[in-house]
Amino acid sequence: MSLRVYNTLTKQKDLFEPVKPGKVGMYLCGPTVYKPPHIGHMVGPVIFDAVKRYLKYKGYDVTWVVNITDVDDKLIEAAAKQNVTMGALAERYTNEYFDVLAGFGIDSIDKFPKASEHITEILGMIQKLINKGNAYAADGNVYFDVTKDPDYGKLSNRRVEEQEAGTRALEGQGKRNPADFALWKAAKPGEPSWNSPWGHGRPGWHIECSAMSIKYLGETFDIHGGGMDLMFPHHENELAQSECATGKTFAKYWMHNGLTRIKTKLASGEVKDEKMSGSLGNVVGAAELLEQYGPELMRYMLLSTQYRRPIEFTEDVMVASRKGLSVFGRLFERVERFAGPGPHADMDEAASTLLESENGDFVRDLLALKNKFLEAMDDDFNTAGAIGALHELAGSTNSFVERTGVEKTKASDLVQAAAAGMTTIRKLGHLLGLFLKPLSTGGATATTPTTGSGSAKDASTLEGVMQLLIQLRAEARVGKNFALADSIRKGLTDLGITLEDRADATGWRKD
Repeated sequence: MSLRVYNTLTKQKDLFEPVKPGKVGMYLCGPTVYKPPHIGHMVGPVIFDAVKRYLKYKGYDVTWVVNITDVDDKLIEAAAKQNVTMGALAERYTNEYFDVLAGFGIDSIDKFPKASEHITEILGMIQKLINKGNAYAADGNVYFDVTKDPDYGKLSNRRVEEQEAGTRALEGQGKRNPADFALWKAAKPGEPSWNSPWGHGRPGWHIECSAMSIKYLGETFDIHGGGMDLMFPHHENELAQSECATGKTFAKYWMHNGLTRIKTKLASGEVKDEKMSGSLGNVVGAAELLEQYGPELMRYMLLSTQYRRPIEFTEDVMVASRKGLSVFGRLFERVERFAGPGPHADMDEAASTLLESENGDFVRDLLALKNKFLEAMDDDFNTAGAIGALHELAGSTNSFVERTGVEKTKASDLVQAAAAGMTTIRKLGHLLGLFLKPLSTGGATATTPTTGSGSAKDASTLEGVMQLLIQLRAEARVGKNFALADSIRKGLTDLGITLEDRADATGWRKD
């Protein structure tokens, strides 16, 4: 199967052929660290973590770089309001960002370059653009001259006239064209600054990413990613200045993920659907979401939408995601009750012995569904389609368990086949960063998803309450008080909790 990637630059799905055979360089625009990280900051890392995992599965050696913007007007303004230095504020929120990444289980990023540590590279690139006639100095500032780049606008298909002039009044002084953007900004008194051939100042936002990505991935690399909102002007400007400086293709494939949208219920009862944005004041903290939902559920929710589409974040979406994810926790716990925790062979490893058995049709079905998963990922990293294939695999495995009665007979060939189905699902899920940790506490008495809401302390309390209710129901049944026993079951069902009476004990699960 050949991997195809939707390339924002070409507006089509292109065959993926890396610049250097066997190697992939990938750059994702990271956060401007002037406030706590929110869910929008996690969308890109979760998506591109899955991208890297899949590329590695296909045999590529992948280097993934995510920058930290720690020099920016927003940082200066926020630091002044809090009466701290720009560096101190940036360090605080950078550490919070790292903590949240770790909480989400994203540990595959290879480098986190900071703009403040790459001033030399930035100055060198600016000077190169001046020497080539693509940039000019004016009153301590340096601007990129968009009229000198005939390809300007090719990424976003927007005209030069639509380029934003910038947020600071200073940026308009000395410009030749309103669309020219700042590569270097002259510092105001008291602002953080670095010395340069044009006076004390600091880099513009766009040039930071160009200098850092080129340093670590080369003048031409494979994948440049980021949110759809960065396509213009940020990525457009990155592309223009980089290709003018080097005379080479900057990034071969541009991947843009959809933005997070949130539905807010107004006092009038009307539901407002809008982009999640700091400027709109409707962002939800990433640390808060980790505490409330857990990393597995958040990752599952984010990957259940094809990455180029908007991601709807609502309570209804989270409820549906929890229900979808619980399918796998219940299946894993069910199979492990009669097969043990493993390790078990997956369907590929077990196929040689199972294909010619009475279970051959089941094996062929699962191998076809695994292929369906891989085809979805080869189609522009369609994680939503891949998760759909995982659900089909889970359904097929559950049907096999029901049909064969393996839970009672524990026949070795049936156990091997069911365990292979479970292991295949787990291994494919690993390519998305799912199922890396147990989805449940397992055991004979309860199935308690770690992806539910609440902290570990809350989960422990819930577990204790459930064991008490299970005990009370058991005592009611022994005393032939079936009305009370049925009332307990129905009450829990109304709360979204299902009791499962098994041969050895009673378990429970959250639907």
